[in-house]
Amino acid sequence: MRNKEINTGLWIFFFVFPGLAVVFVFILLPLFVSLFNSLFSWRQLLRGEFIGLDNFRTIFFTYPYKERFFNALGNNLKWFLTTMIVQNSLGMLFGYMLSRRIPGHEFFKRVFFIPVLFSIVVVSFLWGLYLRPNGLVNEFLKIIGLNNLVHAWLGEEKLATFSIIVVNIWRWVGFPSLVFLAAVDGVPADCIEAAYLDGVGEWKMFGRIIFPLILPSVTVIAVLTIIGSLNVFEQIFTMTGPEGGPNYATDTLGTMFYRTAFGGVDSGNPAIGIGSAIGVIIYVFTFLISIFSITATKSREVEL
Repeated sequence: MRNKEINTGLWIFFFVFPGLAVVFVFILLPLFVSLFNSLFSWRQLLRGEFIGLDNFRTIFFTYPYKERFFNALGNNLKWFLTTMIVQNSLGMLFGYMLSRRIPGHEFFKRVFFIPVLFSIVVVSFLWGLYLRPNGLVNEFLKIIGLNNLVHAWLGEEKLATFSIIVVNIWRWVGFPSLVFLAAVDGVPADCIEAAYLDGVGEWKMFGRIIFPLILPSVTVIAVLTIIGSLNVFEQIFTMTGPEGGPNYATDTLGTMFYRTAFGGVDSGNPAIGIGSAIGVIIYVFTFLISIFSITATKSREVEL
C-alpha cells in the first residue's frame, strides 16, 4: 500500500512538474527579479545602492514619470472598459446566436475566429496602413459619400486610442464568441426545454437561466480581458511607436515600461530600476483586479 502511494505521488509529480517549472521560470522568477531590481538605483546596466521604495516614489510623484504614468494608466483603463463592454458583449451575442444554429452558423464560426489566428504584429501593421489619412478606411468612406467621417485616425489624440482598440476588438472578438458558444452548448437541454414549456421568452431565459449557468466562462473571459488590457504593447508599438503617439495619446503601461527600462523617459538612458518598478505595478494591478473579478462573479455562479 505504501509503495503504491509513493508511485502515485511520483506520477503526479512527473506530470505536474513541467507546468510548475514553466510558471516558476517565466512568471514567478521574473516577478521576483523585477521586485529585487526595483529596490536599487541603477547607473544604466550597473546596479547601485539599495534605495528601498524610491523608484516607486519617482513614478508616482516626480516629473515626467508621474504625468506619463497616470496618462498611460488612463489609456489602459480605456482599453479595459471598452474591451470588457464592447468586445465581450459582442462575443456573448455572437456566441448565443451561433448556439441557436442560425443559417450558416458553421461559416460564421470560422469567420469570427480567423482573425484570432493572425499575427498581432501583422494585423497591427496592416491596420496602421489602412488607418492612414490616405489609407483604405478613408478612401472607402469617401466612396460611399461619408466625407465628414474622414479623419487622421492615428494622428488625432481623441481618436487614436479608440481606433487601435477597435482593431484589437476586430481581432479578438472571435475568441469570447467561441468560449461563450461552448458554454451555452454546455447548458443542460432539460433546463431550456423546461423554460420553453413554462412560456419563458428568449431574453428572459438567457438572463435568468443561461447566463447564471455560464458565469464560470464569463469569469475566465473577464480575467483574460484584465490581463490583456494591462499588458497592451504590440499594437501600440507597431501602430503608433514606442512613445504612444501622437503626444503620448496612445501610451500604455507596457510602452512606458519599454521606454523606461530600455531607453529612459527623460534622459534617453536605460532606467532599469524604475522600469522594474513599473513592471511590479502592472503585476499588482493585474493580480488585484483579477481577484476582485473572480470574487465578484463566483458569488453569483449557479451549480446544477
